[in-house]
Amino acid sequence: MLKAIKLTKMENYIRILSDITAENYEDENVITNTSSEQIDVESMILKIFKSFECKASIDPNLPKLHRNAHIKLLKNYLLHLPKSYRCLEASQPWLIYWILHALWTLNDLPDANILSDVVWFLSRCQHPDGGYGGGPHQFAHLGTTYAAINALCIIGTDEAYESINRKSLQKFLWSVRDEDGSFALHNGGEHDIRGAYCAISVAKLTNLNSDNLFDKTAEWVVSCQTYEGGFGGCPGMEAHGGYAFCGVASLALLNRAHLCDIDSLLRWCVNRQMRVEGGFQGRTNKLVDGCYSFWQGAIFPIISAIISQENKQLVDKVLFNQGALQEYIIICCQSPDGGLIDKPGKPRDIYHTCYTLSGLSVAQHGTNVGEPFIVGTPLNELNRVHPLHNIAPHFVYNAIEYFKRNN
Repeated sequence: MLKAIKLTKMENYIRILSDITAENYEDENVITNTSSEQIDVESMILKIFKSFECKASIDPNLPKLHRNAHIKLLKNYLLHLPKSYRCLEASQPWLIYWILHALWTLNDLPDANILSDVVWFLSRCQHPDGGYGGGPHQFAHLGTTYAAINALCIIGTDEAYESINRKSLQKFLWSVRDEDGSFALHNGGEHDIRGAYCAISVAKLTNLNSDNLFDKTAEWVVSCQTYEGGFGGCPGMEAHGGYAFCGVASLALLNRAHLCDIDSLLRWCVNRQMRVEGGFQGRTNKLVDGCYSFWQGAIFPIISAIISQENKQLVDKVLFNQGALQEYIIICCQSPDGGLIDKPGKPRDIYHTCYTLSGLSVAQHGTNVGEPFIVGTPLNELNRVHPLHNIAPHFVYNAIEYFKRNN
């Protein structure tokens, strides 16, 4: 049996192999590609858990987060990306944010000189008309603008803050806003819920938020909530973990969460945690994926905070199985040479390393109230993340206060 440190009052438990096996997927004699893939994944997971139980019976310190291996990989990638990442040339601020945030969760940011170089590079990605592109001389995009602002807030120096041209950034945010309150991801680009979330998050962190800028935005976001309870990318689309996070986080940042159906959102999210794997799927009848450890996992502390505005007794309640999610991440999603993965059999990458570690932090710290719940040794504990912005809570506070003082 695995062990937990500082168990919270929420009836979390650490599963044993017999518990997990009892939850096997039942295809009811209707075999489809989806059911076959699910059975294959569960088979891999059960083999991994069985092997782990044998090792854990010998080594009481298991499971271990391979902290040093992850740090080494991330710091190497910050300076020298493999050739396989050339296809992400239009996502360079994302790569920087994913690496810096992952290193923060592991409590090992690069030194001041490297961080200053990062500020210089991101300055080159800033478009003259506002916002940040995917690299130098590229058109501005709300996604890469969000990533760049988050990265600069993680660095958190005067140099980082002052590198942001807030006047042109505000102009860019207005240029991608539509009359219905939605936001295009770039000029002439698609309108979806990611654009709204990125615009709101950026505006909040840089103190550019205004009622006029986000007039009707909350109502548009609510129109993306589906019959299932989650949120789609735009009205009429299927509920999806990433979009659901963007939806509820947007409403929470705008203080308009009461407009959506929280009960149905909670019901949908609860049913996305996989019974055998312990991790989350992104959509109904899809496979588990490590990145949804954050996209789905972070929704729960947001919901808890919303509900707690009416019922103070719920403020410290975590509404998913924290232990099962930590098991999936630490036992099944770590690459031996550093980095984290989608699921067993998949290669490591920076994106999954960032969001799987973010999800692990959420699973450990829950609502950020009370003692953490750590599967394995205390050395597995990660730094806390802000569930609305996915950077450290004090990075959020420091940025907002800086821009208030220097408005």
